[in-house]
This record gives sequence, C-alpha cells and structure tokens, in this order.
Amino acid sequence: MVQTKPATRADVDALLADMHASLAGTLLPDAPLLTRAALGAAQGMLQKANITHDRLQTILVVDRSPKVQRLWVTVASSSSPYLEVLGSVHVSTGKPGRKEHFRTPVGVFVDNAGILGYRAQGTYNEFHIRGIGVKGMRVWDFGWQTTDDWRTPNAIMAVRMEMHATDPAVLEPRLGRWDSEGCIRIPTRFNSFLDRTGLIDAKEREAARDDRRFAALLPKGTTPSLLAGQTVVVVDTSEPGALPSDPVKANMIAHPPTPGPEHDDAS
Repeated sequence: MVQTKPATRADVDALLADMHASLAGTLLPDAPLLTRAALGAAQGMLQKANITHDRLQTILVVDRSPKVQRLWVTVASSSSPYLEVLGSVHVSTGKPGRKEHFRTPVGVFVDNAGILGYRAQGTYNEFHIRGIGVKGMRVWDFGWQTTDDWRTPNAIMAVRMEMHATDPAVLEPRLGRWDSEGCIRIPTRFNSFLDRTGLIDAKEREAARDDRRFAALLPKGTTPSLLAGQTVVVVDTSEPGALPSDPVKANMIAHPPTPGPEHDDAS
C-alpha cells in the first residue's frame, strides 16, 4: 500500500495506541531532561540541513551519548519546528576502542530508497551470536558515512551505517549501553514494529510499485502508517560539536579512485 492521503491527528493517535499495545515492556518511561536535550539537538540538525516537512510524518531521533543510548519516535509537521514525542526505546550505538568498533556517525540520514536494505538470515557467528537478530529481522542501510577514527587524533574514517536488531538472548539485554561496532542496534520487537508500520519506509513503498527488489523486501499483508517518513537523526548530547557525517567524503574513502595509466612524456 502506498500513501494516498495526508495523515491527520487521528493517525497520530492511532499510531500512539499501536505503539503502546505492541511495545508494552519495551517502551521506556518518560525522561523529560534527556528528551528535551536530544530533540533540541535534532531540530537544530534538521534546520541546518534545510529539511522541512510538508505533512505530518515520523522521524526517528537517536542520542549516541554513552549515558543516554535512546531512540525516540517523533512526529514532525509543517506547522511547527518542534518534534512531538510518541515514545522511546533503548538502543546501542558504536563503542570505539576495540578492533572494528567505531562511533556511530551523527547527522541527518534520509532513507531515500537509493540503497536496498535486507533481512537477517538468523545465522550464528563463531561466538554463537546472531549479530543482526533472528531470521527475518529488517536491516536498514544508510550507506557509507564518516565518523571520527579513534586510532588517529583528528582523523575521520568511513563506516557502513545500518540500523538493525541484535541477538535477543545475548546482546539485546545489553541495549542501553555503548556497545555496537558502529551500527544502531534496536530491540527485536521495535524492529518488527518499524517494519510492519513502515515508519521510515515512505520512499521504499513508492519504489516497490516499480521495483521488484523493494516489493520483495517489504512485509506482505501489512498496512503502513500514513505517518511514514524517511528520516533518522543521530545526535550526541555529550559532544555537541561532533561533526556531522559527510557521505560524499565517506564514499571517496571507501572507494578511492583507481590511478590511471602512467604516460611517458618523452615519447
């Protein structure tokens, strides 16, 4: 189903009721001070990126601060610069200092259907851990992004940024801690909720009309919310000066140009 009419306040109320019914035990208690700081930073990032909204739609906000590690489901509208909170869950973002572990990039990440996500196979790694969750869990891929390289002062590096579930038995109990390799880990139930409601899948739904790959990726037999958007904002309230990701630079780092053949000027 592709959105055919604008969302209304009734749709916001319906989504809120759905969240509380589907995510009971997963949604976190209100935390006004944390919420105010994170949403203020997110609103500032959206303004700097010149992102506006012509309709009611959802935006996910993540605070990667080691002391916060939360994701908020918010609603944006064209009539107000402020984001309205519907609920929040614990996440885990990147913890630097170990091999292949880096800070989750900060910035505004738009899922514009330029990259096809995928679904977890549910296979175990050598440590008997299902790194991206049980079979069928959705993985949202935001492509190559820049983040600081903890191994070299004042250096940046490219990381592949994704949002996904994690092993429900081993790693999900650790959500709320600074723990991942750089991706955003979310609870299994929240992953299923996002997938079913399509809260950041607006562009994927449009693409699915003409592209079989997206049609195959999206869940069957579900009715996505009319509030579906396409944006995730990652902030760091412990480091307000953190540089936003530069995807153009990240792609250059990840895929450096191949040197051309040398020429003999004396010939």
